[in-house]
Amino acid sequence: MKALGLILIPLAGALAALAWPSDRTRPWLLPAAGACHALLALALLAFPPPVAPGAWMGYDPLARAVLPAVSLLFLACSVYAVAYLGLHERRKNRGFVAGLLLLLGLISLAHQALHLGLLWIAVETATLCTVPLIHFNGTARAFEATWKYLLVGGTGIALSLFGSFCMGYASLHGGGAGDLTFAALAAQAHLLSHPWVAGAWVLLLVGYGTKMGLAPMHTWKPDAYGEAPGIVGALLAGGMTTTAFVALLRVRQVVDAAGGAGLTSRSLLLMGLFSMLVAALFLLGTRDFKRMLAYSSVEHMGILSVGAALGGAGVAAALFHVWNNSLTKGALFLSAGNIRRAAGARTVDEVGGMSLVTPVSARIFVVGMLAVTACPPFGPFFSELRILRATWAGGHVAGAAFFLTFLFLAFLGMSRLVFAIVDGRPRPAARATGPRFRETAGTLVPPLVLLGLSLGLGLAAPAALQQAWAAAAQTLFPAP
Repeated sequence: MKALGLILIPLAGALAALAWPSDRTRPWLLPAAGACHALLALALLAFPPPVAPGAWMGYDPLARAVLPAVSLLFLACSVYAVAYLGLHERRKNRGFVAGLLLLLGLISLAHQALHLGLLWIAVETATLCTVPLIHFNGTARAFEATWKYLLVGGTGIALSLFGSFCMGYASLHGGGAGDLTFAALAAQAHLLSHPWVAGAWVLLLVGYGTKMGLAPMHTWKPDAYGEAPGIVGALLAGGMTTTAFVALLRVRQVVDAAGGAGLTSRSLLLMGLFSMLVAALFLLGTRDFKRMLAYSSVEHMGILSVGAALGGAGVAAALFHVWNNSLTKGALFLSAGNIRRAAGARTVDEVGGMSLVTPVSARIFVVGMLAVTACPPFGPFFSELRILRATWAGGHVAGAAFFLTFLFLAFLGMSRLVFAIVDGRPRPAARATGPRFRETAGTLVPPLVLLGLSLGLGLAAPAALQQAWAAAAQTLFPAP
């Protein structure tokens, strides 16, 4: 019952936000609900509750291994949101605050969903919930990005729904009762119709892969991340994509049990490497630092996909990387938001010398770039190293070579853009709009805390977390 609080707390906060009369004080509901959610998630990480057999939802090992990372990311973003919305005092924030809390509740539901149909409902409702959040700035480009997100996301919604139907029919066709809980599907996997299971995997991989932003289904990311507020971009990159990744892991468990391990491994490995290649090429060419973060997210979804293709050791490393990606991406998006507001632009042709205009945010941005590109001693270095070792141990020598090459190209692309923005003299736009934005504790502490957590995971990941990642991997890939 305690795990249910992870869903009810943010939903109650969303209702309170809708009823709250003051735009000035309403944002404080975000850190209040976020703190309660994070404390409960960490408590359940240390003392996981039992999951009832046949339950449609529960705080199982996979939810335990991932959901606290999303909760900590939301808490940091919620503190930042108070300062962010304070800069937009004339703009109504009722829908924005309620939407953020509703998104947290739906993500919590999706992570705990142990039924294929309930998982689809939670993920797709969360997708629709983010539409008005992306459009918060109200510009023409934000409107275009919102529609692209909705249309491409709608395609993913349809494909994942068809895949769910195929999985249900595979159960009925094989003589099962049509029970769509993941435990029941895995238990009766030997009875499932193999052609229908294979079709379900392809549709669900493309559908939930669209939510992750795997190439070539990534086309919504550059626009959505580029036009959404930094808070929303951080939650999309570290929250929604993680939810879709967890969905793929749950489906893969069933397909593997039905004899499709070769299909799932090959498809995840190829899509992961292809996503890393596409991201690296775009990172080498883009001149927009917010779009840069979108392509970096495509790269890291590819890294997660590669890890998921490599069995138990790869999945444990991928779950470690989920934490690192969420924390470092959060720091990058929030610091990028500071730079964007101070500079009044977001391309390297218009932005420069930000180390003089926003000195602390610029330094956070540089350090965040080094962290997300796997420079030691930050967490991403160690999680990517574990994935690389699993790739090599699995006999994928060519895959390991491509993995390293694409990581290096992504580093070149990100570093050339970040240093071009930070170094030099401020552009005229930044000098003109600089006085309108001042760095404050509310805009600096959240990304600094997220970077500190990423550094801490690299130096010494807590034993409880390592045990949670190992337990989740053992659940998905039981030892013979």
